[in-house]
Amino acid sequence: MGAWQRGDEQAFHELVEAYSGRVYALLTRFLGRAHPGREDLVQEVFLRVVKARARYTPSAQFSTWLYTIVWRICINETERDARRSVVSLDAPVLEDGAGLMLPDEVEMDPLEGVARADVIRTVRAAIAELPDAQRIAIVLARYHSLSFAEIAEVVGSSEKAIKSMIHRARETLRARLKPLFKREAI
Repeated sequence: MGAWQRGDEQAFHELVEAYSGRVYALLTRFLGRAHPGREDLVQEVFLRVVKARARYTPSAQFSTWLYTIVWRICINETERDARRSVVSLDAPVLEDGAGLMLPDEVEMDPLEGVARADVIRTVRAAIAELPDAQRIAIVLARYHSLSFAEIAEVVGSSEKAIKSMIHRARETLRARLKPLFKREAI
C-alpha cells in the first residue's frame, strides 16, 4: 500500500491480486453463497481503497484496514437486503448450498456426500443466523485467522468485547448445532 501511495501503480494491481480472493471469501461467508453481486462488492471494496489512498496510514496491517472496509460494506448490504426483501414468484428457487464443492466427490459414497452437504448447509445456516457483529467476528477468527486485536480493530470494538462476542457466538452455535452432534454420535 505504501508503494502504491508513492506512485507505483503496479503495487495496486498486486494488492488486488493478493487480496481479492480473501475479500470475496469474506463477503461469501458473511452474506452467503446465494447473495447476488459478490463480485461487484469486491470491486466496491477496491474502489473504496482507491478513494482512501491518500488518507491511508499504516497504523495496523493492511489486511485489517481492508477487512474494516469489507465489514462496513457487509453491514450496508445486510441493511439494504432487509429493506428490499421482496421475493419474485417468477424467480427460480435454489436450495441453499447449490453448487457446493465437496472433496473427492467422485470417490465419495453418495450417502456420505449427501450427509456432508447437509452438515455444511446446517452449519452455514446457523452462522448466518448470528447477529452481524458475532458473525463477522467468528468468520474473521475461524476462516481468516485474525487475532482478537485485529478483529477488534475491524469491528471498532475492544479486544475484550471481541473475546466475549466470539464466546457468545460459539455458545449460540453449539446450542443450535446440538442436534447435529447427537445425530453424528449415532
